[in-house]
Amino acid sequence: MASRSTFAAALLWAGLLAAPLLSRAQGTVVLTGKVSGRTSDTVAVSVRENPLDLKEQITYARLDDKGEFRLALTVNGPTRADLVYGDDVADLFLEPGNQLEVRFKGSDLASSVRYKGRGAEANTFMSEMDEKFVENDGFQVLPDNIMLYEPGFISFLDYRRKEEQKFMENGMEGMSPAFKEYIKAEIAYSYANDRLTFPDLREQVVATESRLKVSPTYYDFLNDKALINNPAAVQSEQYQEFLLNYIHYLATSSGKQRTDPDFYQVCYDMAKKQLDGPVKPIIMGRVLKESFRFGHVKQSATMLEDFRAVDPKNQYYPLLRQDFDTHKAFAIGAPAPDFKLISAKGDTVSLKQFAGKLVYLNFWRTTSGLALRDLPYAAELIKKFDGKNIVFLNVALDENEGAWKQLVVSKKLPGVHVRTTGGLRSAIARAYAVQDVPSYFLLAEDGTFLNTKPKRLSSRAAVDEIKESFGKANTYSSTLPSGK
Repeated sequence: MASRSTFAAALLWAGLLAAPLLSRAQGTVVLTGKVSGRTSDTVAVSVRENPLDLKEQITYARLDDKGEFRLALTVNGPTRADLVYGDDVADLFLEPGNQLEVRFKGSDLASSVRYKGRGAEANTFMSEMDEKFVENDGFQVLPDNIMLYEPGFISFLDYRRKEEQKFMENGMEGMSPAFKEYIKAEIAYSYANDRLTFPDLREQVVATESRLKVSPTYYDFLNDKALINNPAAVQSEQYQEFLLNYIHYLATSSGKQRTDPDFYQVCYDMAKKQLDGPVKPIIMGRVLKESFRFGHVKQSATMLEDFRAVDPKNQYYPLLRQDFDTHKAFAIGAPAPDFKLISAKGDTVSLKQFAGKLVYLNFWRTTSGLALRDLPYAAELIKKFDGKNIVFLNVALDENEGAWKQLVVSKKLPGVHVRTTGGLRSAIARAYAVQDVPSYFLLAEDGTFLNTKPKRLSSRAAVDEIKESFGKANTYSSTLPSGK
């Protein structure tokens, strides 16, 4: 079933799309069908075998001259999957032994799909439930219900849940126990997730009002221990998304903010302490993936090593290790690549010579309109930090030395200006994985990455961000385990 909530998309890292139930019997599913008015030559079924792996197992089938197809795939027990045709997607619930006949219009898979055969009842139910609730804005948080205040929003959630439960009770006769548990979890955790994240999302969306102050009892529903540790719901993507948000909530409730150096360590420890069963390593793993992208590299490495103890079957560690290795070069705390380039004044400039200073690194070129638009803002920003412990280092990826030097000198551009040849293929551009200009990096006083996507020079928030960055590397270091 498609997610009824857009909260995760608005607030969080991209969530899970599909995950097979753990420890279930393996079996084969066969799909046959026909596409009317074909717009593509292939049909596919996409399954995510591992909830921490972004890669999906995709099984393709080519349409014949009549638009008919047949495909077979192996599933590890009852599994959420996606039926894919071109850019259109429909939800599937597959169980070993299913033999589904699928028919739909090539121009509108989601709305026209029809099922027959073994497994048809469950998939028809999901399709009808999506049409009734997901496609109806009246049952969605966005765009209108987010404007409600606390009493109205809770009434909306209660009404939606009541209607969903009624729909489930009237249409679930003869369904498998696994499918019933899946739908129950989707309803329960759609409610829980939307209620949990409502104050944060409303603050983002309703810009004309300050953050909504909720009543002291608003979060009391989280006291239900069965809501937190629910083995029967482990397959539900809503459940997993809720738990990640719940861990974030616990961390922020303890006084931590996402910008705090130890935020992800606190989240990791809370997930380790609060969660049980098969979902525990999944949520701990998702916190790790966040840390790999937004946390300190040494802190991430320590947590990753600790993770081995909660993953004795090595089901998730190899994927997490690969993800860590992918991101570690540009993670907070990783050393920024050194370089030596000739400045506009003709002297040699290296990154190392600015050790002990904050460095705002700007990759640009004289032929980039966006980069040129930022020049006045850069001058204003540099003026505000005159005499402070920061260097604004500008690396021009320009082939034409004369044009670059003339612009720097004639405009009296402030900061340190250096140039390299080769553009985006130059050694320094490759070292910093620069794919376009302008690209910005904020480097700490110890020469490590502090932020690989800082606010642009033209952003009003850049001033506050830089102010908060002075000495932040030492703050990160203070949160690391001893000896690290």
